Amino acid sequence: MKRTFDIVVACVALLLLSPVLLLAALAVVLEDGRPVLFRQTRVGTQGREFGLLKFRSMVRNAASIGPYFTASNDPRITRVGRFLRRSSIDELPQIFNVLRGEMSLVGPRPDVPAQRSLYSEADWTQRLSVRPGITGLAQALLRSEATPDQRLALDLRSTREASLWLDLRILWWTLRRLGGAGSN
Repeated sequence: MKRTFDIVVACVALLLLSPVLLLAALAVVLEDGRPVLFRQTRVGTQGREFGLLKFRSMVRNAASIGPYFTASNDPRITRVGRFLRRSSIDELPQIFNVLRGEMSLVGPRPDVPAQRSLYSEADWTQRLSVRPGITGLAQALLRSEATPDQRLALDLRSTREASLWLDLRILWWTLRRLGGAGSN
């Protein structure tokens, strides 16, 4: 049922958001050239790695001049990239990850392999028991203000309480945050 929901909503979202996707791609190209998309190795269900897609929001050689994470005023982020990140438009290409079955609309955000060492074996296994999501409980409730401990607690809670009803609530809360209150 969850997979069917993901496919239907992802297809509708792709159709409705196609003008936004095209404008974002054009903005990236005009400011800093190609490539438009950034692909980063992430860990998915049961530890399978996949290439997470995002609109490129940093300079072309960002990975070679800095760490896998970004700071609040990271100089590698482009002007267009700041807008894409603040509005979360940079995440929209992950709809294709959902359609390919690598991600879900809702689930814990996928980590890069280097983050494995931050978890206990039990916590890591629990997080990987479900498909990672474009949004999750931590993003819906705390957005980027979540501490690592809060994020982990909310990720684990969402895997234990997973249901279509919780997914719908998380999507609603996420949309409300993006629309104003709590957006960054």
